Amino acid sequence: MFALVALLCTTQIPAIAKIPAPSATIPSQSIPIAQKGDRLQQGKTFYDTGKYAEAVNVLQQALQDYRAKNDTLKQALALSNLSLTYQQLGAWTEAKQAIDESLKLLGFSKEQGSRGAEEQGSRGETHDSRSQEVLAQALDIQARLQLLTGETETAIETWGRSAALYTQVGNKAGEIRSQINSVQALRAMGLYSRALTKSTELNQSLRNTPASLTKAVSLRSLGEVLQQVGDLEQSRKTLQESLQIAQSLPSAPETAAALLSLGNTASAQGDTEAALDYYQQAEKSAPTANTKLQAQLNQLQLLSQTQRDSAARELIPQIETQLAQLPPSRATVYAHINFADSLMKRGARSEERGAREEEQGGEKIAGGATTNDQLPTTQEIAQVLATAVQQARSLKDPRAEAYALGSLGGLYEQVGQLAEAKKLTQQALLITQSIDAPDIAYSWQWQLGRLLKAEKDNKGAIAAYADAVKTLQSLRNDLVSINPSVQFSFRESVEPVYRQFVGLLLQDDGTQPSQDNLNQARSVFESLKAAELVDFFRAACLDTQPTQIDRVDPQAAVIYPVILEDRLEVILSLPKQPLRHYATALPRTQVESAIDQLRQNLVIRYSQEFLTLSQQVYDWLIRPAAADIDKSGVKTLVFVLDISLQKLPMAALHDGKQYLVQKYSVALTPSLELLQPQPLSRERLRALTAGLTEPRGDYPALTNVALELNQIRSEVPGRELLNQNFTSTSLRNQIKSLPFSIVHIASHAQFGSQADQTYILAWDGPINVKQLDELLRVREPSSDLERPNAIELLVLSGCRTVAGDRRAALGMAGVAVRAGARSTLATLWYVSDAATVPLMSQFYQELSTAEMTKAEALRRAQLALLENPRYRHPVYWAPYVLVGNWL
Repeated sequence: MFALVALLCTTQIPAIAKIPAPSATIPSQSIPIAQKGDRLQQGKTFYDTGKYAEAVNVLQQALQDYRAKNDTLKQALALSNLSLTYQQLGAWTEAKQAIDESLKLLGFSKEQGSRGAEEQGSRGETHDSRSQEVLAQALDIQARLQLLTGETETAIETWGRSAALYTQVGNKAGEIRSQINSVQALRAMGLYSRALTKSTELNQSLRNTPASLTKAVSLRSLGEVLQQVGDLEQSRKTLQESLQIAQSLPSAPETAAALLSLGNTASAQGDTEAALDYYQQAEKSAPTANTKLQAQLNQLQLLSQTQRDSAARELIPQIETQLAQLPPSRATVYAHINFADSLMKRGARSEERGAREEEQGGEKIAGGATTNDQLPTTQEIAQVLATAVQQARSLKDPRAEAYALGSLGGLYEQVGQLAEAKKLTQQALLITQSIDAPDIAYSWQWQLGRLLKAEKDNKGAIAAYADAVKTLQSLRNDLVSINPSVQFSFRESVEPVYRQFVGLLLQDDGTQPSQDNLNQARSVFESLKAAELVDFFRAACLDTQPTQIDRVDPQAAVIYPVILEDRLEVILSLPKQPLRHYATALPRTQVESAIDQLRQNLVIRYSQEFLTLSQQVYDWLIRPAAADIDKSGVKTLVFVLDISLQKLPMAALHDGKQYLVQKYSVALTPSLELLQPQPLSRERLRALTAGLTEPRGDYPALTNVALELNQIRSEVPGRELLNQNFTSTSLRNQIKSLPFSIVHIASHAQFGSQADQTYILAWDGPINVKQLDELLRVREPSSDLERPNAIELLVLSGCRTVAGDRRAALGMAGVAVRAGARSTLATLWYVSDAATVPLMSQFYQELSTAEMTKAEALRRAQLALLENPRYRHPVYWAPYVLVGNWL
């Protein structure tokens, strides 16, 4: 009788930098060995300490010994462990040969694999429980190799077979490990909803079990999935629990892995100090050079982002030393690229400083770095990337090679060597196309577009940008599956692709853009709006179809303002007319500054300072086409607003004589692609009203809410939930029990740039936008296929957008789209609840009128307030905005 040993898989956490490290698999549980001098144990010891070359030598010797003794089972075990070690070295060919031979010795073939492990076990194709367990471990290692080499779906299938075999032999820990690893594969495919469901179920099954390595890793896996879907607070709590278990065992590798993941979550939360502290702890506790380097790279990336130059300079030579000592592997290649990426970002800032210092008599060194910065030169950064290219080629790793080549092309673009940059970018693109890797292809398509534009090849640039946007479109439903760094920097890595493409299509070359270009620019901007919401929710939850405005409302005009770096562009769609556009040449910073000033002045009661700024924005957005809009006979202006403009009430724009709302109904939509154009049905108009009048925690009382709800009930029949009766449970139960067409909530609410910052306040606490989505969608689907049982109108009368948050208005758009309501009426800032009562009363009175659109009902309610001397200032009537379907 003898026992067996399986080597521990090391854990690797993706960097927050541009290029991710390989997806992690979890450690296999060690099985005690009978003899301390066994070569498998020696190999495991070398492996655990990161001495992979020594581990290979010992395992090869062990393999020879077992062959001489004709010990098939131990040969298979040595071979599978050899494969695992080769994977750490990035020796994919040797790793595949070793695992294939191991499986063959165990009697497992591809044909048998396609029938499933359960069938194989039932046919007796493995000899006993010990050989089945060795086979399960070998399949686990094979799946890891498949994941690392891009065969993600196959890896999931293989882990399924491994889990089934573990179940047969009663190894619960092994079964759970295989399931956790399959979660990692789902994450690699961007299937975060499935990954979250499976990971949550696994952790529930482990909840009452003792502390173990499996439990620690399972919690870490769940914490990482929560991070990727945007539930950052819960992610941090879950990762803290994982860390506590890892420290109690103790397990140095898992402790370091949990600390790295905690750093990533803290960074995503904007908690820079905590993130740096976690990374520094991970660096100190890291048992291997790879993990220590990963922690240092994450620190450098964060220090570079926050411009902490002194601390970053201290890290650079340490990272250089670490990189020089690592053997070639995919992780090493990505580490080189991440290092170069941070240096390139620092170098750009250094060049700006260097230019200023040169004007003042200072000196610059080659590559643009100043002598004071002590940064690597451009040539040295290029050498880092060239090493990455060479290593990727030696490893026969095309994905890593594509990253390295494209990044090197980006460096040459940065220093103005465009011909070489173009050549390298095209090489990277060819590789991504050969391995079908759209998640990285879009970056190099975008880069090629920039290079062609710089060469004045506008036709080629448009084609390249179109390819990049098309690729992003194909990824839209899995946009969050682009590497984790993109999730944390949507504004840097995804948004500019769309925005620059719009600018290219509309650029001023002395002639008006063609209708094809205008239509394409509008479509690209619509796609950007949808992509912003996917990023907001961290989930591919939006089904969209383009909608022609003429088919929605022949009396509505749609206005698309787009803020570019050097100008403000506006595309105008009038019914049954060609698209037109006009532009104002102003830097983005100046446009956004004026928008911020207008917003600030609008909320100051008794002040008239806002008028000049309001007229200025009117001049940008409306005046160039005001005459044509008047002649067209439209009654409603629908705005698809750029993010910065979403904080402004369009109704308050002023032409020098009157407000926009005095001439037109005004509505907003995140995107016409997200529009459901059915008009409001008034046959069974019923309202569920809910609100708070009493103070809750830090939130003050809303003394006029009861009067507001009473006024609504006098206009529209329905039910009311007030104070203690307004809880998340009661709201769910009421919506589920009766077919309300309107849900009106009069309570404190907030819109933020992240889903967990967007909520309404109920008696039992905040309800965030995702929870609100679940509450509003609980009713049974309608049997009427033409009119799904959707809520027609969601009204939030006490809300505000987060001050100073550029993307906060995404919260409002997110509620409008995600909550399942065709339209949402909300406010951009807290409004006097005394003014809310007459406005809402008038709104519902108008809404009850046949053929009255929601936008026109709101307009008339706002005009009634505007005509009241007490409420004439826009602070009272302007913040009410209708988002979504305006009919």
